[in-house]
Amino acid sequence: MDALLDLLDLERIDRDIFRGRSRSSLVPRVFGGQVAAQALVAAGRTVPADRLAHSLHAYFLRPGDPGAPIVYAVDRIRDGRSFTTRRVVAVQHGQPVFHLSASFQAYEEGLDHQADMPAAPDPESLPTAGETLPRHLPAEVAERLLEARAAVDLRYADTPPWGSVGEPREPRSQVWFRTRGKLADGPLLHVCLATYVSDMTLLDSVLLAHGRGGWAVGDVVGASLDHAMWFHRPFRADEWLLYDQESPTSSGGRGLGQARIWTRDGKLAISVIQEGVVRVPRR
Repeated sequence: MDALLDLLDLERIDRDIFRGRSRSSLVPRVFGGQVAAQALVAAGRTVPADRLAHSLHAYFLRPGDPGAPIVYAVDRIRDGRSFTTRRVVAVQHGQPVFHLSASFQAYEEGLDHQADMPAAPDPESLPTAGETLPRHLPAEVAERLLEARAAVDLRYADTPPWGSVGEPREPRSQVWFRTRGKLADGPLLHVCLATYVSDMTLLDSVLLAHGRGGWAVGDVVGASLDHAMWFHRPFRADEWLLYDQESPTSSGGRGLGQARIWTRDGKLAISVIQEGVVRVPRR
């Protein structure tokens, strides 16, 4: 957890320019959740503390190089009476690799309703990743995946895609997650950590529909294309959150995942949509 928090603590090299570094991931490129979270950190550091992130829209433009620093340039698009808008471009080797637009809002009262939280098993009753991964994946792959997710306690409510290869299922997946260890109270930190985790499993439901195991077993290749999140209500990333995910469609070498993230006591905290490349590798 300390290593992840250090990863999100960007170096400020000018008023609106920040520099971040990367950590290793399962694939030889920067993990998409990392660059999205870092970009949101950069945007948030140019916004008054009383304005909270309520949405982000992002495009993954090029694979990031995990061996090189990432420079985040923030554009102060608008500072209104209620809303603040920022645009962030992440650059490596002189080329943009990621683009983020984020909006922040000063708190206000308003109409309030939400859908009902879906049924899900209690997170404490589910096996940990350390118990699940070695049962389904080669030892080396399981070890690398556990290392990449070491800061997050992430538990599948059902068998993950790489545990049911060749068995098409309903394109829906649930995971519970929380960070390992207590976090400070700043709302931006919790939003950024939820953004980091949101890219880990969202396309699983696409794989389930076709009985594919995914990136961990190599029967598909893929990458995130775009990612959008809406933050509805306060939450803590160090307390259990239910990530209820489904895929309404896949076609043309792309798959769509959509999800809602709920607090343990039933509050709808976040909505998420992502499209990614999902290709069957050529022989």
